[in-house]
Amino acid sequence: MTLANLDTVANIKPISRDRLTLVEPEYQSIQQLPIGQVGTIVEIYPGELPCYLVEFADLQGREYAMAVLQPTEVLALHYNLSLAS
Repeated sequence: MTLANLDTVANIKPISRDRLTLVEPEYQSIQQLPIGQVGTIVEIYPGELPCYLVEFADLQGREYAMAVLQPTEVLALHYNLSLAS
């Protein structure tokens, strides 16, 4: 599956603090981003194995963290049912 800019994804592995850019002051104390956080792909770094810059935001839309993730660390989320032919 190919992911694109602005696709919604969830992380399927914890993301350690040293891999995160934390934006909001109230989140500065977290040690890792737990599995299942929903984010948006905002940049794709091409290559043999592409990487994705994912922005994580709260329910009010305030970005609180960013991380560069491998394809094996994200799961694409879908709002509509897509039937394979």
